[in-house]
Parts: sequence; C-alpha cells; structure tokens
Amino acid sequence: MSVSKLCSMKEAVAESVHDGDQVVIEGFTHLICFAAGHEIIRQGKKNLTTTRLTPDLVYDQLIEAGCVKKLVFSWAGNPGVGSLHALRRRSEKSSASRLELEEYSHFGMVARFLAGSAGLPFWPLRNYRGTDLPRANELIRQVKCPYTGEELATVPAVNPDVTIVHCQRADREGNAQVWGLMGTQKEAAFASKRVIVVAEEIVDSSVIRRDPNRTLIPGFIVNHVVHEPWGCHPSYAQGYYDRDNDFYVQWEEISRDPKTYADYLQEFVHGCADRKAYMKKVGDGLIQRLKAKPRPCEGVDYGF
Repeated sequence: MSVSKLCSMKEAVAESVHDGDQVVIEGFTHLICFAAGHEIIRQGKKNLTTTRLTPDLVYDQLIEAGCVKKLVFSWAGNPGVGSLHALRRRSEKSSASRLELEEYSHFGMVARFLAGSAGLPFWPLRNYRGTDLPRANELIRQVKCPYTGEELATVPAVNPDVTIVHCQRADREGNAQVWGLMGTQKEAAFASKRVIVVAEEIVDSSVIRRDPNRTLIPGFIVNHVVHEPWGCHPSYAQGYYDRDNDFYVQWEEISRDPKTYADYLQEFVHGCADRKAYMKKVGDGLIQRLKAKPRPCEGVDYGF
C-alpha cells in the first residue's frame, strides 16, 4: 500500500535539516532549489556543512545568513557574472567569521558522491596529477592499484545528512522524474541519510509508471515530498520556466554590499512566509516573461 510523503517545505526542513548537518542542495544549471535554501534561512539553521560541486547564489545566501560553518565544493561563483561575495568576505584572512573550505576537482566531488552512493569508503581517480589540490586538501590521498601497481589518487566517500533534489514531477511516494541537464542528484540522494524531493508538479503514480526511464530518484529512499512550483527561481526548471538572467546580473551589485545583501534577505526571505509569498512579491510580469513555451518530446511505446 502506497504511503503519501507529501508535506510543506516548512515541515520537510524542520524534520530533516538539523543544526550541524551536512546538507546538499543539488541541481546543475537548472533544478537548483532556492525555495529550500530560503526555508533553511527562515528557520535559522546553524553550523551547516554545505556541499555541492558548483555552489552558486543559494549557497552564498545561506552563508550570508549565518547558516554555514563549512563549504565542500569544486567551483563556486555567480555563473557567467562573477564572484560570490558572501563567500569571498568569509574566506578572507581578516574575516571574523571565517568559513572552513574543503576543495576538490569537479570529478573529485563526483567521485565522493559515487563512493557514498555505492557504500564504498573511497573512490580512485587520476585527475590530481600536476595540481596543488592534494597539498591543499589532506583528504586527497594515494593508493597503489593492486592490478597494475599504478599510484592513483583517492577521495573519501561523502554521506550527507540530507540531500534536497528538485525535479519536474513526482508522485506522493517520492518517485521523482527529471529531464534536461542532470548533475549528481541520483548519486547524492543514494549517498544521503535523508532525502527531500521538491517537485514542480505532483502527479499520480500511474503517470510515473507510464514513463519509467525518467525516474531518477525512487520513492523508497525519499523521506519528504514537497510541491513547490517555481521553487528554483532565479534558476530554472526545464519545460516549466526559464532562467532569470537579469537577476544574476543584478545580484552582482546587490551582493557586493553587506547592507544591500541584508536588505534583500529581509525582503525576499525573512519577509516571505513561503514560496507563494515570494512569487507574489516577484510579480506576475516576471512569471509571464519566464514561463516556458511548449516544446513537447514524442512519447515512447513500452509495449511488449
């Protein structure tokens, strides 16, 4: 018998994100769940270790809000625009609240999630030859291949406390379907102790079963399901709404100054009870401008 895991974002974050947790908000270019990040800020979670290959604006906002003590990553920035200024301010030697930083290559981070999802203690790889990263990060080590004798780099498995995955559609049991660009959503979810699935659309399980190859996250590893349309803005969700490029450009100036940064968080995060209130503040004009134009993909016959 199926069990509904549907709840509000407030309930999901309160039950699954705790002070001191290692948290992953997944997504690559699109499906980055700003709504979850904003709720974590509203609930005042502290001492988090935030982890992701490419932390961008939502992680920077968590840092500015005082939620983060450590960042584990391979690249960080405002994509196509510039720096993350909260991260920069708290990475400088003079910072009174300096962040702990743990840096890898992109594939090094992928390998950590692969090891965690497979239940392995580490993952071997070759891509640290000729770099200074092993000198900067003592967790990047070496092992001798038992078959060839070759010296390989290794990275430790990562098993986050909670991974938050945004998807286009899911059923109430947590079976989550994704299309378009993918990151390490599946690996991070399987490596994690708890999983929150956030969906643009909640559909009947029969819809999921009709197109099984799109199911990236199976419901049996999911703890909470949240219905949150427009939960990725200013990021995008393929087929639902476009990326708000103007916001990313404007963010460069907003985030440079701690005063304008604090004003933004007060108005659009603390000043909004939930995502619905946030979208009302953003306005219908922007919603209409970013709404995706239909471009359907032909269906597949799974008959036998």
